Amino acid sequence: MRKPILLALTLSLALSVRAQNNVTEYARTIQAADLEKHLRVLAADDMEGRETGTPGQKKAADYIAKYFAAEGLKPIVKDGDGSLSYFQPFNLYRKSWGDFYVKAGNQTYQYGKDFIVNGLMNVPTETAYDVVFVGYGIGSSAYDDYAKLDVKGKAVVFLDGEPKNSQGAPLAGSGSEWGTSDSWRRKVTLAKDKGASQIFIVSADSPETFRQMAAQRAVMLNRFNRLTTKPGVEQLTSVGTFLITKEIAVSLLGTSVDKLDKAVDQIAKSGKTTAGSLKGNVHVKAERREEAVETANVMGFVEGSDKKDEVLIISAHYDHIGISPDGQVNNGANDDGSGTVTVMEIAQAFAKAKAEGNGPRRSILFLTVTGEEKGLLGSQYYADTAPVLPLTNTVCNLNIDMVGRVDNLHEGKSENYIYVIGSDKLSSELHQISENANLKHVEMELDYKYNDPADPERIYYRSDHYNFAKHKIPVIFYFNGLHADYHRPGDDVEKINFALAEKTARLVFYTAWEVANRDNRPVVDSNKP
Repeated sequence: MRKPILLALTLSLALSVRAQNNVTEYARTIQAADLEKHLRVLAADDMEGRETGTPGQKKAADYIAKYFAAEGLKPIVKDGDGSLSYFQPFNLYRKSWGDFYVKAGNQTYQYGKDFIVNGLMNVPTETAYDVVFVGYGIGSSAYDDYAKLDVKGKAVVFLDGEPKNSQGAPLAGSGSEWGTSDSWRRKVTLAKDKGASQIFIVSADSPETFRQMAAQRAVMLNRFNRLTTKPGVEQLTSVGTFLITKEIAVSLLGTSVDKLDKAVDQIAKSGKTTAGSLKGNVHVKAERREEAVETANVMGFVEGSDKKDEVLIISAHYDHIGISPDGQVNNGANDDGSGTVTVMEIAQAFAKAKAEGNGPRRSILFLTVTGEEKGLLGSQYYADTAPVLPLTNTVCNLNIDMVGRVDNLHEGKSENYIYVIGSDKLSSELHQISENANLKHVEMELDYKYNDPADPERIYYRSDHYNFAKHKIPVIFYFNGLHADYHRPGDDVEKINFALAEKTARLVFYTAWEVANRDNRPVVDSNKP
C-alpha cells in the first residue's frame, strides 16, 4: 500500500509546484476592462439600486449566478429536491409602520409629516386618551409640575427645555439637569413613572424647521427600512414619545395659541407651574406591520484537491440602498458593486486554474451576500444560521467592500493604496501572508488606519467579514475608504479608478492563492480588539 501513497504525494507536490509557477498567469486574467464591464451591468439604472428584496436585487443575483455557471464554478447549496443551486434563499422580515396618526379636534396628523416619534410603539386600534398639560414635565423639590396632578392613564403634553423666572434664572435651581440637551429623557422616564399613557413633547423649533426635520427623518426611515432575520423580535411599547409643534399641542389641549402662551408666561411670572390648567383629548393609532421579504445569497464553489475539506471564503455584498424618495437611483457602483465584480473576477481566475489542472489545494467559496445595508444580514444568515460548509473547516474570510475609488484622505496624493483591516486581529500568520503577497506581487501601500481599535468609524465592525470574525475565523477586509457619494446617487461607475480596482483584486487573489495552497491553515493565535 505504500507505493500508491508515495505516488499520490509525489503527484500532489508536482501539481502544487506547477500551480505556483502559474500564479502570475492566473492573476493577469483579472483585468480592469472586465471589472468595468461587469460593474456597468450591476450598477446600471435598471438594477434600481439593488435594494434587498426588490426585483433589482434579484436581477443582480441572477447575473452573478449565471456568471459563476459560465465560468465553471459549481453550485453548492442543496435545494429541497436534493439538487444543487447557486442561490441560498432565505426570508428577512420587514418591520414597518402601517396606519400611524394622531387625531385631535377636527384634524388628523400623520407620522413623518406632522410629528416624530422616538422608539417603537404599537397601538393597533384607534384609542382615545384624555390629555393634560403638565408644563415642562419636571419633578424636583424646587419645582414640580406633577405635585397636584394624577396623570395615570392620560396623555401628557409638556414643553421642551426648562422653566425660568422673569429674570432668566432656572426655577428648578441653578445647575439643574432639567435644562440639558438630553433632559427630555428624564422627563419621559418621569412621565412613565407617573403612569402617563402617551407623551407629547412640544418642540421649541419653528413650524418650518420642525417640518424640515420631520421630512429628513422620513427620508432616513424610508432608506433604512428595518429588516431582521427572525420574525416577531421587536421590543414594542404601548406608550409613545411624540415630538410635536405648538400648533398640534393646541389641538390636543382643545385651546388656542394665545391661551397656551399665557399658561407658559404665567410660569415665568409667578414662578409656579400651570400644569393641569389645559385639558383636551386625542385619538392615536400606531400600527406595526411585519412582512416576509424573500432574498438570497449567491455563491459559487471551486473544490480543492488534497485539502478540499478546508475552505477559504472570498466575499462581498451585492445589495445597495435602492431608490431615494425623490426617485433618484442609488447605483452603488463603489458600495459594493466594486467588491462584487472583484469576487467575480477572482472566481474566474481560480476556475481557470482548476480547469487547467492547477486548482487550489483548499476549496474556495465565492460568496456574494445580500442584506449588508440592512445590518450585515446575509452574512449573518450564512455564518449564524445556515453555513453551507462547516465553520470549523473555514480557514479564513477575505472580504471586499468599496474598492477602486480614492477616498477623501488620498485625493491628490497616492492612489496606489488599500486599507487593510482585521488581518492581525485573530491570526498573525494571515497578516504576514498578506504582507508577503503584497511585497512580492503587487507593491501597494497597505494602510492600517482603520485597523486601529481607537478608530472612531469602527470600520472593522461594519462589513460582512465581522460575522466570520466573531466565530474566530481569521479575516481581512479590503477597503478604499469613504467619499462624498457614500450612500448617495452620485456613487456611479464613472468615478471608479479601475486600475486601482485591478491591483486590489490581484492582491486579494495572491493572498487567497497562498492561503489555499500552503501546508497549514492560518493559525488563530491572537484576539485583538
